[in-house]
Amino acid sequence: MAWAAVAALMGGLTLTGCESKSRDDETSPSPSPQQTEDERPLAEGWERCTVAAKAECATVEVPLNWDDPEGEKIEVAMARVPATDQGKRLGSLLINPGGPGGSGIASLEALLPRISKDVRARYDILGFDPRGVGDSAAVTCYTDMEQLDEFFAADWPRTPEGYEQSVAIVEPFAQACAENSGPVLAHVDTVSAAKDMEAIREFVGDDKLNLLGYSYGTFLGATYADLYPEKVGRFVLDGALDPAVDPALHEVEQAAGFEAALEAYIEDCLGTEACPFEGTVDQAKAEIHQLLLDIQANPMPTDDPDRPLTLPLAMSGIIVAMYDDMSWIMESMALTYALDDGDGASLLFLSDLYYEREASGYMSNQMEAFIAINCLDGRLAADLASAEAHAADLKEASPTLGEFWAYSEKQCALWPYPEVGEAHQISAPGADPILVIGTTGDPATPYHGAVALAEQLESGVLLTYEGEGHTAYGRSNDCIVEAVDTYLLEGTPPEYGLTC
Repeated sequence: MAWAAVAALMGGLTLTGCESKSRDDETSPSPSPQQTEDERPLAEGWERCTVAAKAECATVEVPLNWDDPEGEKIEVAMARVPATDQGKRLGSLLINPGGPGGSGIASLEALLPRISKDVRARYDILGFDPRGVGDSAAVTCYTDMEQLDEFFAADWPRTPEGYEQSVAIVEPFAQACAENSGPVLAHVDTVSAAKDMEAIREFVGDDKLNLLGYSYGTFLGATYADLYPEKVGRFVLDGALDPAVDPALHEVEQAAGFEAALEAYIEDCLGTEACPFEGTVDQAKAEIHQLLLDIQANPMPTDDPDRPLTLPLAMSGIIVAMYDDMSWIMESMALTYALDDGDGASLLFLSDLYYEREASGYMSNQMEAFIAINCLDGRLAADLASAEAHAADLKEASPTLGEFWAYSEKQCALWPYPEVGEAHQISAPGADPILVIGTTGDPATPYHGAVALAEQLESGVLLTYEGEGHTAYGRSNDCIVEAVDTYLLEGTPPEYGLTC
């Protein structure tokens, strides 16, 4: 899941970074002594737009299929907020909020406050929509809100006997993706997106690419570094994924991460006035597990009679609040209503934040792109024996939540295009120092992924945030900020293994 979408959860419960974008069609005015900063002449190819204050937008043309560079083309969309001190500008800082499927354009406004003023003074902060996302040849599956509601809420028995029942849910979705997305669906893999990043670097005219990548953005950044080590500038990979871990192991490790985060939440919760639990951590986990079993058997009413809280919606409502310990109070509130009153409205509200759904519709195609990209990058073995073994591993890693993630292999097994990626180590020999950040209590990208990536990268430097939640820069402490800012502004990474 994209980190920036969760960041909105902690920023007043509104998805301010995910609003529809309108672009100004007017030409730039002629220079004059009285010009404001907003009225300065624009570089060729850029136009003013309203995705953020002082924002400029552009597109770069890239091959649909990088193996056929002279063939069909698509456009990758970008938006930037220029450096506030152009006289000391260091270049562009490309941002990726995660996902896969996160929009760097829609997230630009939400991410800016998390980047230090000194960094914003020296860099153009540049968000882009990776191919298949947002304004960049977006993947489209179901075309109306009701279809998406039904798909995201759909459940099937999480048992060997019910495994084949998932086909009736995921096969029509995959077919719709193929019909409504067109040929781009075969080319939204991470390697292709990394090659698009090189086209962006050339478009903006930087000698090297500078990157702030969160979560999945660390995998995208590492992939770029693997392809173009000599073009790596200042790379911050925050909430890092281990590229050598296969999808099955990644899911198991992530399940263990959310189990640990749930335990940390409960430990913090117990004894406080707002906590819905009494007794021990294990007793509270048992209550949550039973709640999910009850919802699986009988979806819980909400304030919308057409949208009861199903198991998948309850799961997403619970885990989204694990992304930041500042949101644990909302977890307590939602679980109190569900456990005490049988009211699923608050968990549904949190789930809607996860899916970027508002009353007017889904604010992005993030979840559709998430599936499409993951199914090309790597997939689980889909035979029943493998699915059963994986289900057992998930349950062992997360006794509270793991079984409810099981038996999802058909999603990618029925995808209309074969996978094109595979897990492998990335060393990026010859690259400038790459700063890799891990958070010890990160549920979505467990800490050992950052340790592994920093060790694999020839020039990797590990920076550790000792705390809870997903990612660190912009949501942790001054020690992290100082280390990252010094690296971005001066090119000097912290000492390997610094813990904040």
